[in-house]
Amino acid sequence: MNRPIRVLVAKVGLDGHDRGAKVIATALRDAGMEVIYTGLRQTPEMVVNAALQEDVDAIGISILSGAHMTVFPKIIELMKEKKMDDVLLTGGGIIPEEDIDSLNKYGTGKLFSPGTTTSEIAEYIKKWVAEKRSF
Repeated sequence: MNRPIRVLVAKVGLDGHDRGAKVIATALRDAGMEVIYTGLRQTPEMVVNAALQEDVDAIGISILSGAHMTVFPKIIELMKEKKMDDVLLTGGGIIPEEDIDSLNKYGTGKLFSPGTTTSEIAEYIKKWVAEKRSF
């Protein structure tokens, strides 16, 4: 199977700032990926269900609201329930370093802070998918 990497980009919760998510979505498209952008105010359940329906390789969560310690663990639990072991959960936003470490231990992929280049994010997703799946 030779298809582009599929990434779902989502904003979870009440955070209404989506400029960063749109920039990432565009950059991933420019890097050759298919991107599904879910828009604002998604629930973890909506994100995981959309990821299943779209058969994505990765989920990218943009979060600025401070709810990262609730949102990421909930998405991980839902992904485990749906046996989505081969789907990357990554993301970025305003997340303190100690929380990034905790979330990584809980099961997220790399989480990105403001200032990360879009090419770094795209390369990380490409590398992760290449290691987990054979196209």
